[in-house]
Amino acid sequence: MERLLKDYSNPGKIGVFLPEEKTKKPEDLLPGQLLREKELDFPEVSEPEVVRHYIKLSVMNHHVDKDFYPLGSCTMKYNPKINDKLASLPGFSEIHPEQPEETVQGALKLMYQLEKYLEEITGMKAVTLQPAAGSHGELTGTMIIQKYHQLKGNQKKYILIPDSAHGTNPSSASSVDYDVVSVKSNDKGCIDPEDLEKKLSDEVAGMMITNPNTLGLFEEEIEKINKMIHDYDGIIYMDGANLNALFGVAKPADMGFDIVHMNLHKTFSTPHGGGGPGSGPIGVVEELEPYLPVPRIVKNDDKYSLSTDYPQSIGRMLGYYGHFGVIVRAYTYISMLGEEGLQEVSRNAVLNANYIRKKLSKLYDIPFNRPCMHEFVASGQKHKKEFGVKALDIAKRMLDYGVHAPTVYFPLVVKEAMMIEPTETEAKQNLDKFINIMEKIDREAKQDPDKLKHAPYETPVRRLDELKANKELNVKW
Repeated sequence: MERLLKDYSNPGKIGVFLPEEKTKKPEDLLPGQLLREKELDFPEVSEPEVVRHYIKLSVMNHHVDKDFYPLGSCTMKYNPKINDKLASLPGFSEIHPEQPEETVQGALKLMYQLEKYLEEITGMKAVTLQPAAGSHGELTGTMIIQKYHQLKGNQKKYILIPDSAHGTNPSSASSVDYDVVSVKSNDKGCIDPEDLEKKLSDEVAGMMITNPNTLGLFEEEIEKINKMIHDYDGIIYMDGANLNALFGVAKPADMGFDIVHMNLHKTFSTPHGGGGPGSGPIGVVEELEPYLPVPRIVKNDDKYSLSTDYPQSIGRMLGYYGHFGVIVRAYTYISMLGEEGLQEVSRNAVLNANYIRKKLSKLYDIPFNRPCMHEFVASGQKHKKEFGVKALDIAKRMLDYGVHAPTVYFPLVVKEAMMIEPTETEAKQNLDKFINIMEKIDREAKQDPDKLKHAPYETPVRRLDELKANKELNVKW
């Protein structure tokens, strides 16, 4: 097992020397009641030991710069390093959100232009960059739905959500005190209009729809579904988690959506995972623009400023204006690609997913085995019945072959689900390598199922007791 940093510690080791004449003592800076009675028990280590320790840990971890990462619904695409370089420019990385507006005109201009880019991509009338993540965008959107109905005097109680939806959808709706009603999927894996009809009433505030949905399928009757909701004065919210299949090709506004959130940290190529960073802007149609959070960026002649002069706004959603580093990366990504580049991204993402789906359909169950969008859902149900090998076993075995496992057991409408999303950044050789791995695992399931049940073997840590870890979470050394 890898040593802890504390294991390298010896009294007297020093990692950095500070000039004594410029170093103030703690008692010179803080009131006495805030000072510790004894020093913290920090490890005493040298700089090379610190660097080597964390490099070793990074090599033990799997990440998109290391190998294939087909984590369905998460869009783990490669992130161009030029994004990081530009985001680290001093004019971006060293500014403060409380600086006077006239000193941060470049930053405000970039944010304003990114809003315009996202308006063009989605077809929406206005965008806010304030939400800090996709789920935060959902919360912002449901608050706007609530504000819309409150100002109209509508008595609304319910938000409709498909049974294949992301779990954050019902959570967001519940957070603003709406009751959630589930709408069934049909035998095509899409929203069932007949079941939707049964759930509609004057008490329905709106519906949250992921399109393409979590099965990787485009909602073919989306215009009809959106009209059904609008007929009851409902608002249609699009969960934009799967926008990587659409941008440059189709606009949510043209499908009838009223609100859409975008994950800048997924679709627009910022590294993510481990709790951040994130950014979940939302776009709205003209009727909902007055309710967007403040402050909003406004342009007068060539000057940019922040305005709170929107009396019907839902208020502020974040301490400042958005996760700026992520915003810079997204702006860089879109600017480099342009309209044709964005179209190519979506088309290649769809092509890659369908290539893998078609190849794997000979060995694995594909419950809705028809042309998909940027991802598809396979099932380990056949392997479980015939060989006792579960989706989890297949996923764990993938780790031994150096690729990250796909999302498993989601969406819930598919038993033993494995959601696979290759993204557009993988070359055909990598797709073929993954297909070969899946073929090997299929053979192993037939010939030596116990091998899969105890995988992985080649990772820094063997299979953990995940149930115990969930119930007895302890991350303290």
